[in-house]
Amino acid sequence: MKQQDMRIVFMGTPKFSVTILEGILRANYKVVGVITAPDRPAGRGQKIHESAVKLFSKSKNLNILQPTNLKDETFLSNLKDLNANLQVVVAFRMLPKEVWKMPSLGTFNLHASLLPNYRGAAPINWAIINGEKSSGVTTFFIDENIDTGAIILQSKLRIDPSENAGSLHDKLMKLGEKLVIKTIKQIELCSVETHKQSTKGLKTAHKLNKENCKINWNSCSESIYNKVRGLSPYPAAWGLLSNGNELLNIKIYEVKKYFEKHNFQIGQLLTTKKTIKIAVIDGYVELIKFRFPGKRQMDTPSFLNGFTFHENAKML
Repeated sequence: MKQQDMRIVFMGTPKFSVTILEGILRANYKVVGVITAPDRPAGRGQKIHESAVKLFSKSKNLNILQPTNLKDETFLSNLKDLNANLQVVVAFRMLPKEVWKMPSLGTFNLHASLLPNYRGAAPINWAIINGEKSSGVTTFFIDENIDTGAIILQSKLRIDPSENAGSLHDKLMKLGEKLVIKTIKQIELCSVETHKQSTKGLKTAHKLNKENCKINWNSCSESIYNKVRGLSPYPAAWGLLSNGNELLNIKIYEVKKYFEKHNFQIGQLLTTKKTIKIAVIDGYVELIKFRFPGKRQMDTPSFLNGFTFHENAKML
């Protein structure tokens, strides 16, 4: 097949997807349509928010569809009329069979992990939370289940020991762009060789929620350190501070870890004019970047200049 015969529909919503779409266009592939999430009210003023993919697609005069129901007959008819022979999906949502089976060359997805590990909604976060030394991106043909289809290609990178979710996101985004172009080229040349995913002993990437973002101060310092960087800058790990008669929800974005024996209670705060440390089972965790309720994110000395901890202050 010649490159000019490729007719691609791209599906995606966030910034991660934009970089991939931009790469496809830069490689001179024809994108006949873009499917993205409907506009939604967001923020305090509930202003209508357009997805990052929509804003980019408008700037490139691409044909945009924003279905609320992927099984809607009008949407399916409009999608069919685009006459695409390949669909590329990056950070979208689960597709019904009538959508992913439509193009003759198939529908493939880019996932930000080395499948079959870390299937699910938050692969970047969980790889860091679990202390992985490496991660990567995978392209695979979509099937009836989530992230289980036949693998096409993978690309791997090292996770830096100080990496947070934000920096790993950006690295995988750039790596993913290259892998998607390589995958499209293989499909174009009819040179794809796929392999099935394993189903044994897999690590999953559960959806993040308030409960699994809470820090357990009974954990070791390494585990807490990994959790904080795995959730930074968004949605952020959090801890509950008992400070006298107050219970304060603190968002924590960066910490340091110290391995040291001590006799303090787990969760007890130890403060100086410049530091806030929390006693944990094998040492201390020092708060570096954090935000208290109603306050902006600030450095520790500035925060301590206007805040007083109760003598029995403790993280719960």
